[in-house]
Amino acid sequence: MVTQFFSKLSQNYIELLKDNEYYDVTIEVGEDPNVKIFRAHMNILCYRSPYLRRILASNKKNNDNVLAHIKLSNASSEIFQIILEYIYGEEYLIENKSEWLEQHFEFTQQISSQSINLLKLQEFCTNLMVQSPEKILKSLNFTSLPEKSLISIIKSDDLQMKEIEVWEHVLKWGLAQNPGLIPDPKTWSDDEFKIMRNTLQHCLPLVRFFCLSSKEFSQKVRPYQKILNQQLYEDLLNFYLEPDSVSSHNIQRPRKIKVDEVICSLIVDSGIVSTISRWIDKVDVNDNNFKELYLPYKFELLLRGSRDGFTPKRFHELCDNKSNTVTFIKVKGTEEIIGGYNPLEWKSSSSWGETKDSFIFSFKNKNNFKDAILSNVKSMDCDVALWFDDFNGPHFGNDILMEAPNESIDYDLVYCKQVFYEKKIRDSEAKFTVEDYEIFQIVKK
Repeated sequence: MVTQFFSKLSQNYIELLKDNEYYDVTIEVGEDPNVKIFRAHMNILCYRSPYLRRILASNKKNNDNVLAHIKLSNASSEIFQIILEYIYGEEYLIENKSEWLEQHFEFTQQISSQSINLLKLQEFCTNLMVQSPEKILKSLNFTSLPEKSLISIIKSDDLQMKEIEVWEHVLKWGLAQNPGLIPDPKTWSDDEFKIMRNTLQHCLPLVRFFCLSSKEFSQKVRPYQKILNQQLYEDLLNFYLEPDSVSSHNIQRPRKIKVDEVICSLIVDSGIVSTISRWIDKVDVNDNNFKELYLPYKFELLLRGSRDGFTPKRFHELCDNKSNTVTFIKVKGTEEIIGGYNPLEWKSSSSWGETKDSFIFSFKNKNNFKDAILSNVKSMDCDVALWFDDFNGPHFGNDILMEAPNESIDYDLVYCKQVFYEKKIRDSEAKFTVEDYEIFQIVKK
C-alpha cells in the first residue's frame, strides 16, 4: 500500500514537471547555440537538491512576481533533463536512463553526492563504481572524484579490481590533488611526502597492502614508504620477508572478486575456489592466504543436487568418465562445507581407484579459511583412494561416503571418518544430511 502511494506520488510529480502552469523558476542550461530553458518549482528544487538550492538562494523571485531565472552553462540540456526528472520522479532516472548516467557519471555523481534526498541515485553511483570500476577509475576524469566518493569505492569488499590497481589509482588521485608534485617520488622532499600523506590520510588505511605480491610491494609501494604509517611499513616488510611473522595490524582479506567466469556455485565463493586450486597445484597456501586470488582453472558444473537430484543414478549419468573433478557438499543445519578432489574418472563398476593426488577437505564456512583442513591420501593407501560403485555417489576411500539402498533412491547414508586419508576433516563421524552438493570438472584456463 505504501509502495503504491509513493509510486503514484512520483508519477504525479513527473506530471507536475511537464505541466506548463504554476512554475516559478526558469533554468537556462547549456551554451549557445545549444541552450534550453526548463521550467520548474523552486520549493521542490530547494528541498531535493542543496546544489541547486545554493544557486537559487541568490536568484529568488522578486516581489513583483518576476520569475526567478538561473543559468547552468556547464551542463548539457540533455543530461539536465534526466537529472531534473530524477529530482521530481526519482525511480524514473535509474529505471529508464541508466546508460546516460554511466556516460555522464561525473556530473551525475556530483549532483547526487550533494543531497541526502538523492539516496537511490547515490546508491546507483556507488554500485556502478564498485561493480564496474573500469568505467570510473580507469576513465580520464576519475581524479575529479570527491574524496568521499573515492573512499566509498576503495573500502568495499566487492570492488572488482586487483589491489595493485587500487593502490595505483589512489596514488594517481593524490597526485591530481597536488598538481605541483612531480610524479617521481625519488625527487620528493620530506615536506612533499608529508603533503601526499595528508592528502591520502583517509584512503591509505583502505588499501589492502597485505594482498600484494612481494614484487608489487617492492616495486610499487617501497618508493612511497614515507607516506605510510611507520608501524604499518615495518609490518609489511616483515610480512614479505617472513610470511609467518605476526602483524600488529588487522590484515584484511582479498576483495571478493566475482568469479562467474570461473565457477557458478551456490555453495562456495572465490576464496574457496582459490584455496582448492592451490591445493590441486600444490602451491604453498601458508604464505599466500592474504594475497591475490589464485584462479588458474575454470570450474565447469556437472551436477547440482538441488537441480539434478540426489540419487547415485543421476551422479553416474552426469559424472561418469569425467576426470579432474571437485565435489563440494554443504552439511544441512550448519555452514560447514566438505568435499574432495578426484583426478581420475568416476565409474559405475565396483572397483577401487588408485591415485596419490586425490585429497579431501573441510571448511567451517565459506568465509573461514584459518580452520580449513586439507587431508591428502596416505602414501600407503593410494590404491584405495577412491571407490566406484553404482549405488554410491562420490566416495573418497572410506573417508567420505554417499550411499543409497539402490541407484534410484536419494542418499540415506552420508558421513565422514578418517581411514585412508591423513587427517580427520570432521569432528563427528555420525551421518548427516546433505543440504546441497555440487560436482565440477576443472579445466585449465
